[in-house]
Amino acid sequence: MRGVSTAYHDGQGTTDESVGVLVSRASEQVSQLVRQEFQLAQVEMRQKGKRFGIGGGLFTGAGLMAFLALQALVAAAIAAVTVVLPVWAAALVVVGALLLIAGALGIAGRLEMRRAAPAAPRQAIASVKTDVAELKEAAHR
Repeated sequence: MRGVSTAYHDGQGTTDESVGVLVSRASEQVSQLVRQEFQLAQVEMRQKGKRFGIGGGLFTGAGLMAFLALQALVAAAIAAVTVVLPVWAAALVVVGALLLIAGALGIAGRLEMRRAAPAAPRQAIASVKTDVAELKEAAHR
């Protein structure tokens, strides 16, 4: 069938492509769309992973500060028993400062974890749902 066109003329000067060409083009476009959606999901998951990492690091910092505060509290208790008031008072001031730092790190870590949750790539899922709805609507036309 050499030289046979895949299009036909309707007599009014317009050209319609054959169903095979249209199906092939639609298949290529759907494949490209799926690849793009997958890339979007990868980018979104990378961003969420970074947030979980930052949140985990901040929680680790909060735990370390709380541990140091407990050590300072023990030192303050020892100082209170063995030494005069100014030494243990200074130790309690250090404990208070460490606890404030631990609290700030804990709150920051919690906020970062909330921003990362849920772990699903929401933007990519919403985009795929929109694409599927548009494809269904186009198929019904």
